Amino acid sequence: MTAGTTELSAGALYYPDVAATRFYVGALAKLSVLQYFVAEAAVIGAWAGAEPYSRRTGYISDLGALACGDFDGRDVCSPAHLLMNASFVVQGLGMVVGALLLGSALLCCAARPGVPLRRGRMPGRMAARAHGRAGWGAGAVAAGAARLLTGTAGAGTVIVGLVPEDTGSAWHVAGALMYFAAGALALLVLGWLWLRQTPLGWFILACGAVSLAALIAGGLTGMHVPEPGALERLMGYPITLGIAAAGLVIAQRVQHERTVRKLARAQAR
Repeated sequence: MTAGTTELSAGALYYPDVAATRFYVGALAKLSVLQYFVAEAAVIGAWAGAEPYSRRTGYISDLGALACGDFDGRDVCSPAHLLMNASFVVQGLGMVVGALLLGSALLCCAARPGVPLRRGRMPGRMAARAHGRAGWGAGAVAAGAARLLTGTAGAGTVIVGLVPEDTGSAWHVAGALMYFAAGALALLVLGWLWLRQTPLGWFILACGAVSLAALIAGGLTGMHVPEPGALERLMGYPITLGIAAAGLVIAQRVQHERTVRKLARAQAR
């Protein structure tokens, strides 16, 4: 076996078939989180409170409150609350589905062009010498952590949608914290993993940093700031944008691989 063949076989052991349909579906699931911005704008347009809703001072969860009236000192009335809560659930499910379908091996190489893509087999010792298990192992651990954190964040926002703020349940706050904390950490891990693979790695990392910094600021101040709505959106918006950016990177890679293989089959005929 030549050195070149050994290197290719070792790489093939660790890289999945990126063109697989499950990965395309997972990428689209992540991209689906962008529907949140459309839903939020529509719900704000239907707001019926005594004062117009402001993204700077109004909490996001106020848009999903079931009843009209005073809630925690705020006048809340959101006739389109069903749409807002449905959007939370859809956003969360998109993140969970993405976490389930996009395997750790895929996340390790999805943003890295020019690597072997078809799964293969070769003896473990030979593969370790040719490719290096330690380097790939660190990336796999990071990718696994990103998947777990993304799924946790998705589950959190599903809870937020199913248990609105005015139900009197502590689950709403718990779900929101799951989304903000796990979502920010997921982007930090994924951004670090992709830092040298795609320019969007920097964007994803920045989204995670902004979200985490805002979450810490909110925790330290108890959200007693002049514009709590703006602070909360600094926690949440970057997560939505970062997750969508990750979905875009993966979707483009899957589509590129499918196009290359289609052209190769056409030339082989």
